[in-house]
Amino acid sequence: MYRQGDVLIVPVAETALPAQVADVPDEPRDPRGRMVLALGEVTGHAHAVVGAGALKREAGPFGPALLHLPDGGRVVHEEHAAISLPKGWYRVVRQREYVPGAVRLVAD
Repeated sequence: MYRQGDVLIVPVAETALPAQVADVPDEPRDPRGRMVLALGEVTGHAHAVVGAGALKREAGPFGPALLHLPDGGRVVHEEHAAISLPKGWYRVVRQREYVPGAVRLVAD
């Protein structure tokens, strides 16, 4: 399990992937060619993955994302140390917080 700021990255066995994962389109990369896991709403910085692979977002405002890194990759952010990830599949979950009457994603 890996954490970078408000992003949690959990390895997932290929046998545990949802059957419809192949039907979910890949998220487009940003202009710098990175797969953005979370964009900082306050700072504009991004938790992003550099390397070959695909990012697939599940439905819903809090739906996690599935990240596939066939050769491994690195998670980078302007204010955090980079994290090296081995090849495989990962579930990416954004940290949430409770505010009276609602649950929202943590804004950084």
